[in-house]
Amino acid sequence: MVEPNDPRYAAAFIKLLQIMNDLREKCPWDKKQTFDTLRYLTVEETYELLDALQEYDFENIKKELGDVLLHLVFYAKIADEHQKFDMADVIESLCEKLIRRHPHIYGDVHAENADAVIKNWEAIKLQEQGEKKSASVLDGVPKTMPALVKAIRLQEKARGVGFDWKDKRQVWLKVEEEMAEFEEKYNVDMNQEEPSDEAEAEFGDLLFSLINYARFININPENALERTNKKFIKRFQYLEQASKQDGKALQDMTLEEMESYWQAAKYI
Repeated sequence: MVEPNDPRYAAAFIKLLQIMNDLREKCPWDKKQTFDTLRYLTVEETYELLDALQEYDFENIKKELGDVLLHLVFYAKIADEHQKFDMADVIESLCEKLIRRHPHIYGDVHAENADAVIKNWEAIKLQEQGEKKSASVLDGVPKTMPALVKAIRLQEKARGVGFDWKDKRQVWLKVEEEMAEFEEKYNVDMNQEEPSDEAEAEFGDLLFSLINYARFININPENALERTNKKFIKRFQYLEQASKQDGKALQDMTLEEMESYWQAAKYI
């Protein structure tokens, strides 16, 4: 393991900053980029990193971390050109925040477990926000974050200030309650071509409560759903390939015929 004071770190980072200076000065494409043009590319790079992380593909993780780091340096360079801040300011600001929000490491606060750390973090964050009317525990959760991940983060932040159920049984009762409310609303809509807004809202409540329950039993619902996605992809692709080998086209097969392939896919 390399120690933080190893000169290799500083040399590599300085080299990256110099390359970024060269690109902004000499490369036609890099010279044209702005916060707006880079924003969606950053989202893409972030998802590519997530793909590599899910696969525990360390070679790809290294590559994708580099791509994300490039974007961070790029944004800081653009800000520096506008005389707003530079990469050193970014790093110093981050270090100050980490020290400030870890008083159990850099101060005299005691935190016996991860829950205590989260509560301290959220309390300090609220203090930092001051007395602004808009200050909220839920500030900082991006509005454009995918809904499932956003639900997880909202629940975690509420938990950080003690707004949470006491035990998983209470949470499961809430799941059952939301299921009953959805069924009641959906049954009213049975004869409608499209479900009502109320049914959609109740389904959302049901999903939110299931995510909450997953959190209580230490299951990450994003990871769990992605495992199911991968399983579905694997089985459906087997269905496509096996039926093709048998000279059958999916669109010409009955659901019962497809089901036989699907069941066989469970054993591959």
